[in-house]
Amino acid sequence: MSDIATVMLPATIDSETSGPVETLIIDALKPGGRVVVDGQDVAYMSAAGVRSFARALHHAEEVGAKIAFCRFTGAAADCLLVSGFTALFDVVDTVEEASQRLKGRSPAPADERLRHRGHAG
Repeated sequence: MSDIATVMLPATIDSETSGPVETLIIDALKPGGRVVVDGQDVAYMSAAGVRSFARALHHAEEVGAKIAFCRFTGAAADCLLVSGFTALFDVVDTVEEASQRLKGRSPAPADERLRHRGHAG
């Protein structure tokens, strides 16, 4: 299996920057590959940023790649939590933990993880 790629995110992920951020993540996704998305520098993230992560996750599933998100804090972490996307994304505290998750068993597809929670629509 190939090495794990790391994508460092910018300080702001909003409607203006979410497209380039999405492209950055998708470009790192190789078939069967693994990518750590490092949010250490993210100070602000809007819903557009969360949507770009969702599209990247969908692309990863299409090509059989895995993504782990790490080191989101403050308002960016709150945005992921409040949006409910922490149920979709593998979000951890450290790069090391993200790498270990990627080396281990792949999490269930996003739609299965949502179904198991028993929430409607």
